[in-house]
Amino acid sequence: MNRFRTWWANGPSYALILCLALAMPLATPVHAVLPDEVLDDPVLEDRARALSRGLRCVICQNESIDESHADLARELRLVVRERLVLGDSDEEVLDYLVDRYGEFVLLKPRTDGWNMVLWLSAPALFLIALGVGGVYIRGRSMAVAPSEAVLSDAEQARLKEILKDT
Repeated sequence: MNRFRTWWANGPSYALILCLALAMPLATPVHAVLPDEVLDDPVLEDRARALSRGLRCVICQNESIDESHADLARELRLVVRERLVLGDSDEEVLDYLVDRYGEFVLLKPRTDGWNMVLWLSAPALFLIALGVGGVYIRGRSMAVAPSEAVLSDAEQARLKEILKDT
């Protein structure tokens, strides 16, 4: 116990790091939704928040529009809420945004159509490479080791003659 007290007293930077490390799990993400954006209907607001967590901010590119403070993200949040108030389903809201911004606006791209080719090409190429590698290794293990070539009498005589000259 004395050791801990000494460490705590002599190392305030260590103590700060320890406190921050222990507090990290308590940290929650900061949302950029402004009070004037919030809908009066809590059910619609929950749907809007769920949708905005899955939409990419086109400016920030690695944040959802729910977390982004960019002006375009705010406009997208307002569009999502406007479409929900008009009675659109979640899928219709997503289709509306994808029609205008492309699939890049989705944080998790869809896995249908041509995207399925992209999703399946990496595992398929891996399996092909694994198969080619297996065939190559199996072929190498079954190959007959080359035997040493034996020199003819004339070649041996010529070799002895060359070695004497040096």
